[in-house]
Amino acid sequence: MDASALSNPRLQAMLEEEKRKAMANEIVAKLTDVCWDKCVTGSIGSSFSNSEASCLSNCAKRFLELKMLTMQRISSSR
Repeated sequence: MDASALSNPRLQAMLEEEKRKAMANEIVAKLTDVCWDKCVTGSIGSSFSNSEASCLSNCAKRFLELKMLTMQRISSSR
């Protein structure tokens, strides 16, 4: 790919969109890993117990809040 292709606004927009998608996928994978290990303590059945469901919900909310706060701090320090 030559330098002129990298300066193409459409290509740049597409690359930025792909970066955002990759970041979102990474966040979901990390959230799933962290919250699953923390909250799912019993055997896997057809549904979560009430305590597991509550824990997963709270864990996901805290994880996303922390991720957003971190991203805001990073962008404000630039």
